[in-house]
Amino acid sequence: MDIPSVKNEEQYEALKDKGYSKQKAARIANTPNSGEKGGKASAYEDRTKEELYNKAKEIGIEGRSKMSKSELIQALRNN
Repeated sequence: MDIPSVKNEEQYEALKDKGYSKQKAARIANTPNSGEKGGKASAYEDRTKEELYNKAKEIGIEGRSKMSKSELIQALRNN
């Protein structure tokens, strides 16, 4: 799998050094404000299954259409 261009090379390298895969490190390094703390996202359990599905789709989790809400939460947390 090809790695996309990385917007924050320093963060990408730091994540790889921590053991993240190249794909996950690139995805995080390319997310705006990913290095900042204090996000206001609601807990996964407070979201609807549709919201979880859309988030899974956004980050490319495969098999999401057949997952239950709890499986979507687990996949999102482990991705």
